[in-house]
Amino acid sequence: MGSVLVFLDVPSLPLPRASRELLAIAAALGEPAVACPRPLSGEAAAELAGFGAVRIYEPSQPLPDVLVAAKAAFLAEAVRAASPEAVLLGNSFEDREVAARTGIKLGAGVITDAVAVAPDLSVTKSVLAGSYTSTCRVESGVPIITVKANSVEPAEAGAPGVPERSLVTVPETGPAAVVVERSEKRVSGRPELSEARVIVAGGRGMDGDFSPVEELADLLGGAVGASRAATDAGWIEHSAQVGQTGKTVSPQLYISAGISGAIQQKAGMQTAKVIVAVNKDPDAPVFEIADFGIVGDVFSVLPQASEEIRKRRA
Repeated sequence: MGSVLVFLDVPSLPLPRASRELLAIAAALGEPAVACPRPLSGEAAAELAGFGAVRIYEPSQPLPDVLVAAKAAFLAEAVRAASPEAVLLGNSFEDREVAARTGIKLGAGVITDAVAVAPDLSVTKSVLAGSYTSTCRVESGVPIITVKANSVEPAEAGAPGVPERSLVTVPETGPAAVVVERSEKRVSGRPELSEARVIVAGGRGMDGDFSPVEELADLLGGAVGASRAATDAGWIEHSAQVGQTGKTVSPQLYISAGISGAIQQKAGMQTAKVIVAVNKDPDAPVFEIADFGIVGDVFSVLPQASEEIRKRRA
């Protein structure tokens, strides 16, 4: 197979796990190439090469504040320049929008929510909120595929290299839109929710106090998630919401604390490898999908778990 183009927005280093997973899939399918909508430093280009990228495509001129429409316009031109066998993106809201816009520009088929890509480019994807998997294939144009995080083991770092670098001219960057104001997001030091391998999520049962959830998540090196009830109540920011109207996650371990597990929540997390549920209601729906269940008060169970972890690490 020829090249496989991976769309990566690389604002800073080190390269996130989800990006390294995409490069690992690309390497298994063919020759990895990267399309980045920002000019890259030499250090960033060398790191990408260390993870397998042999060629990097960058815009020949700065894109207008790198908005979604501009990213899609750039990716479409990069695909025309690279003529890849397939295009891979992450599965975030923004990546899926970039994929959709690019598919329209190229007249190409788009598959989202992929969990595996075979050498013949048939795609296994999660459907019906993770209840089933299906196998599908793009029949028109170059396949554009968005892949869920934690679907494969990420690429191993090799020695930094010097990839070929190509500039792509973007004649039309899309609708006129400008960013008029920005505010810095509070840095927690925790991994990004959508690519975290461990997530501790709290719901209505936390009664506004997420400190036990945050403490356990930090001890496990994980991210903090929440149900819609918790975010709507203002107990935690909406970016932490897991569910049908929030983020879909597939961690190795998902700990549900004080969440009933209604279908909206299940839709976002039931593809987790191991699910541990803590709820004082023995009839809570979350126990139907949990691998391990604890019937008890979260304010008693979570601190005990945190204390036991500390003891074992001492």
